[in-house]
Amino acid sequence: MEAKVKWHDNNTFIGHSGSGHAVVFDGNKDNSVAPSPMEMVLMAAGACSSVDVVSILQKARQQVVDCEVQLSAERAETIPKVFTKLHLHFEVTGFSLSEKQVERAVQLSAEKYCSVSIMLSGSVVVTHSFSVKESALKPSAQQ
Repeated sequence: MEAKVKWHDNNTFIGHSGSGHAVVFDGNKDNSVAPSPMEMVLMAAGACSSVDVVSILQKARQQVVDCEVQLSAERAETIPKVFTKLHLHFEVTGFSLSEKQVERAVQLSAEKYCSVSIMLSGSVVVTHSFSVKESALKPSAQQ
């Protein structure tokens, strides 16, 4: 895997992935135009684990219509201001979802599949929780 990050202006940088995608990073504390690098790490953990949770639930033939993960992190008070704690709370919506299957999906992501959160867990306390919501729409209306 390869990528590059190029300085654009002030404290703004543009990252280019080896797969041809670009993303803006902003290190400005005030008047930022994009997420900071640490916010990107936080969102990467959420995206990585969400991909796992949705995929696992779909393979288990669960009728998932939405998955949102709320992320919260605590950082060290001194430089380097690394994450010290990270919590991922999944809100999974669907039809007749099995709470046990959602719990299993979150656990598998946390312990086996999510490269980002597992990598962070080497130095950060990473915790997970979830809630299950029944969809207000009928299954046929979702298609």
